[in-house]
Amino acid sequence: MPAARTVLLTGAAGGLGTLMRGLLPAYGYELRLFDAVPIEGEPDAITADLADRAALREAVRGVDAVIHLAGISLEASFDKILRANIEGTYNLYEAAREEGVRRVVFASSNHAVGYVPRPDGEAPFAPGELIPVETRHRPDTFYGLSKCFGEDLAQLYWDRHGLQTVSVRIGSCFMEPTSVRMLSVWMSPGDGARLFHAALTAEDVGHSIVYGSSANTRLWWDLTSARALGYEPQDDSEQYAAKLIAEHGELAPDNPDHAHLGGHFTTRPPQWPH
Repeated sequence: MPAARTVLLTGAAGGLGTLMRGLLPAYGYELRLFDAVPIEGEPDAITADLADRAALREAVRGVDAVIHLAGISLEASFDKILRANIEGTYNLYEAAREEGVRRVVFASSNHAVGYVPRPDGEAPFAPGELIPVETRHRPDTFYGLSKCFGEDLAQLYWDRHGLQTVSVRIGSCFMEPTSVRMLSVWMSPGDGARLFHAALTAEDVGHSIVYGSSANTRLWWDLTSARALGYEPQDDSEQYAAKLIAEHGELAPDNPDHAHLGGHFTTRPPQWPH
């Protein structure tokens, strides 16, 4: 696919959106920004809700691709998740279909498979085995369930309408990891931009699911499908390991917070504050 040059970035005011606003223009993209709240210093950003179908259709008109980050990123009541993440993602795909947008990069999450046992724990994974991208959905929250829906919606829109999607099961994208679990799922902002660029420009992706992380020494999942897009991660969380382990200790298989890929989302999920 030729490089997409005008890209709608939904959720542009959020943490990941803010990082990508700073990094993606270096790859030659002109970003059109969309969020439910105003973005300071961005007077041309579109301020609208994902429930506003007219605003969404206007937002996608004329863009080459969409990076869809908008929605609730923690656990919330099912009603809130339904409106923001399920109905909102449907509205985004319908607008993209109606306006002939060729590709969406969908921010899925590792929490779509959060109840999968972590691979350096016990069965079913052998020592050193990585979690494959073909792992069936095992969401750990209503939030994770909404990401399962988004992946399946993307598959439907590829099969029925030819709208291509790369669904990125994002780990944790921060400047540096803040927990021992995050050493395995961390994606540096620089690698996040590299992965989104690869997802926007790879040929013939159909609907592809990839894990989103750096090339961490303690990696839990298989990055083969991400690398097939042309993604070459440059960073590794290991430089932060000694400090974090000294502060928190190693992960313990007998600790329920540590037993699954989703971590404490399976036991005491953090709640969306709004």
